[in-house]
Amino acid sequence: MKVSKVAQSTARRIFRLCSQDGQINEEHLRIAITKLSTEKPRDYRGMLQALRRLIRAEVAKKQVTVESAAPLDQETTTSVQDSLRQQYGQDLTFTFKTNPELLGGMRVRVGNDLFDGSVKARLNRLQESL
Repeated sequence: MKVSKVAQSTARRIFRLCSQDGQINEEHLRIAITKLSTEKPRDYRGMLQALRRLIRAEVAKKQVTVESAAPLDQETTTSVQDSLRQQYGQDLTFTFKTNPELLGGMRVRVGNDLFDGSVKARLNRLQESL
């Protein structure tokens, strides 16, 4: 379903009103969604769909996936968490995975940002340059 520009701009406005200091206020958001669902203004389904996309994007910004070739020790895990929290804020959710295909190093994904310091990535870049 294609969402109209008016529905998108209305959803962005609702999203901004439900956000405080970079945090989503769930209570305000719940009230706004309930009001949209009960009053059913023109193109309310498009507004709800656009609002859902905005919420998903905001939640994805706060999810961190750290992949390493070998399991990380507690000191390294804490160091990575502290460093990313300084850069992206305190409300991050971390997931640590072991991926032997990386051969060494780490790959860190924060929302849409990817930091790839793995040996596999370096080998791929070297291969492409040759």
